[in-house]
Amino acid sequence: MTDTGLMVIITTEALHRRLRLSAAQVVLLDQVRGEVAATPPVTCVERSGDDPLYAMFTSGSTGSPKAVVIRHRSVVNLVRNADYVSLGPSATILHLAPASFDAATFEIWGALLTGGRLAVAPPGLLSTEQIGDLLDRLGVTVLWLTAALFHRMVDENLSALAPLRELLAGGDVLSADHVRRTLLAHPGLRLVNGYGPTETTTFACCHVMTDPAAVETPVPIGRPIPNVFVHVVDRNGAALADGAEGELWISGAGVGAGYLGRPELTAERFVADPGGVPGAIAYRTGDLVRRRPDGVIEFLGRIDEQIKIRGYRVEPAEIESFLERQPGIRRAVVVARVAPNGDKRLVAYVVPAGSAVDDRALRRRVAAELPRYMVPAIFVPVRMIPLTPNGKTDRKALPEPAWPVWPHATSA
Repeated sequence: MTDTGLMVIITTEALHRRLRLSAAQVVLLDQVRGEVAATPPVTCVERSGDDPLYAMFTSGSTGSPKAVVIRHRSVVNLVRNADYVSLGPSATILHLAPASFDAATFEIWGALLTGGRLAVAPPGLLSTEQIGDLLDRLGVTVLWLTAALFHRMVDENLSALAPLRELLAGGDVLSADHVRRTLLAHPGLRLVNGYGPTETTTFACCHVMTDPAAVETPVPIGRPIPNVFVHVVDRNGAALADGAEGELWISGAGVGAGYLGRPELTAERFVADPGGVPGAIAYRTGDLVRRRPDGVIEFLGRIDEQIKIRGYRVEPAEIESFLERQPGIRRAVVVARVAPNGDKRLVAYVVPAGSAVDDRALRRRVAAELPRYMVPAIFVPVRMIPLTPNGKTDRKALPEPAWPVWPHATSA
């Protein structure tokens, strides 16, 4: 409320009692409903495409939450020029994401700006069974799920996805096995890996899959959507050749107007377009990628989530992808933990595909294929990967492992 300079809060009497309010004017819908109904329609205020539409706060996982300002034109471009999904009067989209999560931008305006139907899910966290019931009862044809919720849906209620024409998933690395299982179970379904930071208006790149035999491991993030441009650059912002690993910068119609009230951070992350377009801005994603000769972008991990183990830089996503290709492993998350002896170690949390994981066999396979510094010290079997309220992997909620006894660390 402070960051946005909020002037008016529209709420209900019940919610009003639960809010710690600022000095903003409060309008209680319970009290003014009759007055609103009797008020003549108001002429709409004209807006340009460059005017702000909303301020969406990031999770704040790397610091205090910051508000990304998104313009009208960015949302229009997201859904009116969509070549990655079929929107329009025949589409029914389920509004499942929390309103504070930018997936809601696609859900709401993907329906309302294209003449489609918006089906609104009840509030709160829903089980996969409840989601399946909504898909069937409301006739949903287009659904967006976080990667983690998609994986859980496939594991627990795969048959419930039958009503869908198109399923979009993203926000984290997709399991190729789960994608294949979905396409095998539902021929004719279009499954889209949708990638994009909040700062670039929900989706910047998309990868459409229909053939289970053609699903790649790891699943690429695809090509940019219309009027969005991607650049793979080195640490100085210079373009890299196809096949080279570098940071992904995004420019074009989806890029936001910066961070509200944070000029220094805006200047750091929103920079001049490396494509040389005068006055154009690009967003530095912090994501490590490479571009294939066919133009498809492969996600390799987060630059700021690289883990340094015994002097080596490790990409957790690379280890996770390898583990999920192993027999008997459904999902994997790799994090760094500090052991009781003070040493930093890799811990792999794995969801078994069956009743149990053969720890020794898994360790032998990993040790045979990966460099020694990338082999997790401990494999922790878990029933499921915990999720945040937005449906993303909650690494902070993963349990502390049972550490073996190691000598005290002698070096960092």
